[in-house]
Amino acid sequence: MSSSQLQPVLDRIDADFDNSLERLFALLRIKSISADPAFAGDCKAAADHLAGIIAALGFAADVKPTAGHPAIVARNNGNGGHGARPHVLFYGHYDVQPVDPLELWHRPPFEPAVADHADGRKIIVARGAEDDKGQLMTFVEACRAWKTVTGSLPLDVTIVIEGEEEIGSKNFVPFLEANKKDLKADFALVCDTSMWDRDTPAITTSLRGLVYDEVRIKAANRDLHSGIFGGGAQNPIRVLTRILGSLHDDDGRIAIPGFYDGVEDLPPDILERWRNLNLTPQSFLAPIGLSIPAGEKGRLLIEQVSSRPTCDINGIVGGYTGEGSKTVIPAQASAKVSFRLVEGQDPAKIRNAFREYVTARLPGDCKAEFTDHSNAPAIALDWNMRPLAAAQRALTDEWGTEAVLIGSGASIPIVADFKKTLGLDTLLVGFGLDDDNIHSPNEKYDLRSFHKGIRSWARILGALAEGPAKTDGYAGQARV
Repeated sequence: MSSSQLQPVLDRIDADFDNSLERLFALLRIKSISADPAFAGDCKAAADHLAGIIAALGFAADVKPTAGHPAIVARNNGNGGHGARPHVLFYGHYDVQPVDPLELWHRPPFEPAVADHADGRKIIVARGAEDDKGQLMTFVEACRAWKTVTGSLPLDVTIVIEGEEEIGSKNFVPFLEANKKDLKADFALVCDTSMWDRDTPAITTSLRGLVYDEVRIKAANRDLHSGIFGGGAQNPIRVLTRILGSLHDDDGRIAIPGFYDGVEDLPPDILERWRNLNLTPQSFLAPIGLSIPAGEKGRLLIEQVSSRPTCDINGIVGGYTGEGSKTVIPAQASAKVSFRLVEGQDPAKIRNAFREYVTARLPGDCKAEFTDHSNAPAIALDWNMRPLAAAQRALTDEWGTEAVLIGSGASIPIVADFKKTLGLDTLLVGFGLDDDNIHSPNEKYDLRSFHKGIRSWARILGALAEGPAKTDGYAGQARV
């Protein structure tokens, strides 16, 4: 790809930006809340709407049924799909989170508008503005610009968009299995992540995995009067909290035997790069009212939240929790516990180790029952992956600041699904910011993120087209 091809594409994006914004607004007006069956028709409407937009760009776009909300598969193979040039699979999701509590919104959540942020930034405000309608539309609009200016895309593109990401994508893996033939590509692209800060683009090169378990401790066959049985009967809440309280030692390390097996430290040069990013308690914790990092002692804060495994107690239920008082020893108590995992950890082994840890600490008269809620392995890109450095160069050129390669403390299960089901590595490039209020009232997306996100994808598509279709044999930069 020559600069003579790219510059007219970028100019077209700038000239057509108002129309791009209106196309995003039209999508944002659709109430595609996947969690509520009352909005099933809206989810179908969002799928049909997006498929129409993409089909108008020359893609062969189909709305395909799943066991839940429909998915979209759209293909644009300029060379007939014979592998003569790179082929990417782009993923996004059209479903959004519920809007509750509605009274906290400053404006109706499905009436998108450009507003002024308190610091003067222009922002797009609506449910789904960032997660993920605004993000996926940056890619769609970049494709539009390429097609308008040159009549084609610089590489082969397949787009897959699902409608159940916000409820766990429970029907999406079977969908991938059933549509493997239509989803073949060299690697995947996902736009559902964030920048490092407002001026620094980022590529997420690793994602923590997840094990989510629920434990229920049972003792007596009924709730007991604490005046009669107190001191003589086991209290499941006391048993449960004692065990949960022992999961971490005084240095913040997780005390489950074998938990850190396979976990490696960052290479010294990568650790130094992360240190230079200067993630501090003041910048990261102060906005949420905290000041002291709570992870493993001796680790940088950025390590604690990005590259180290964690254990968190997400909820505890037991006994009487209503108004007033009730002197009761409950018959049972439960807790939900999540583990964020890093490369080298096996989710199944971690789940078993946790259950063995709990069971070994049960006193007589108590038993434990467990419920498996979810699990996914950690994902880390090969630092020699050719598309990684190509995308980094493109982002750096657009933003004028070197794009950073970062690890994410979150889990995006679809990335593991692409690897396991389709054999694809994934580039995660997004333009969200930490203050976008995703999943919360007053969700927003910076207008600049939307505009430069479109330009960024246009550059990335061009940069990816310059190399061979496959990803081997490229001397990229080290993964961070």
